[in-house]
Amino acid sequence: RRPRISISDNHLAGDRTFFQSICFLRFLSPNLVLIQVAVVMANRTVIVWIVAMVCFVVLMFVTPAIPQDQEYHDFADQREFLGIPNALNVISNVPFFIIGVIGLILCYYRNFFKLSLQGELCGWTFFYIGVAAVGFGSSYYHLKPNDATLVWDRLPMTIAFTSIIAIFIIERIDERKGTFSIIPLLLVGVVSILFWRYFDDLRPYALVQFVPCIAIPVMAIMLPPMYTHSSYWLWAAGFYLLAKVEEAADDTIYNWTHHIVSGHTLKHLCAAMVPVFLTLMLAKRDIITERVSLLQIWKVSWSKRKANGVETENQSFSYTSVPVVESRE
Repeated sequence: RRPRISISDNHLAGDRTFFQSICFLRFLSPNLVLIQVAVVMANRTVIVWIVAMVCFVVLMFVTPAIPQDQEYHDFADQREFLGIPNALNVISNVPFFIIGVIGLILCYYRNFFKLSLQGELCGWTFFYIGVAAVGFGSSYYHLKPNDATLVWDRLPMTIAFTSIIAIFIIERIDERKGTFSIIPLLLVGVVSILFWRYFDDLRPYALVQFVPCIAIPVMAIMLPPMYTHSSYWLWAAGFYLLAKVEEAADDTIYNWTHHIVSGHTLKHLCAAMVPVFLTLMLAKRDIITERVSLLQIWKVSWSKRKANGVETENQSFSYTSVPVVESRE
């Protein structure tokens, strides 16, 4: 009796060329099939990285350098309280430290967040370390704003940004690839800061900061999650977008509030809501058996609304693997 072989990867099963090679190799040896799977997956990963690096190199050649604007350090609210310069901009960073420490403790307290995949603990650990470090780094920067101190503000933020991308890869794309991507992504973030500091060019840092702002909401909507409460990702993204608007309107908000609070201070408070929502998500979520993307859920809800109030039949989505079994001769 010949060996029974099943294919559990829907993506690979959909590739006609790869499927044909599997059908041929199964007559030879199961080990050859596993080797073929590993080689194809490795080749695809290499291709993705090569394409990404080529796009980055082309972007660096066709776009001008972005130097750090020194007016960035001139914040609207420069009042001093209790001997603390730029007091509100300094104090408003305290929530980052608090939520970072709380999240870090809960990561290791009896698996409070119910992390189920290898690499998730590592990814969330780096995220909360980055968040807590923002509380120190941003406060240190606002005590004396300049390029040298700004390094310690931006470095923890890149740790948080890049670890979030790795977490998303682990949860929604591929556990193994996501786990292995944690350290490379963190290094990319650190290199982007060093590149800015030594070459006065913000382009790599801009990519590290803004690519997650686009990629995370898109992946949260399009890719089926393995946990409940996936909409919390969108709330977090919304608060971060609001924080960037408040940062840009620093002087305007300061004047609107009659010099009570500036846009940059509100930016810190709104940005701190990002880890707050993600921590609430981790505390409340559970593993789901039927993985349905937010886009699919919204389509079902929209179809119900278009039915003019008529109750429609519930729909569910599931992803299953189809075993390929060789028939007996």
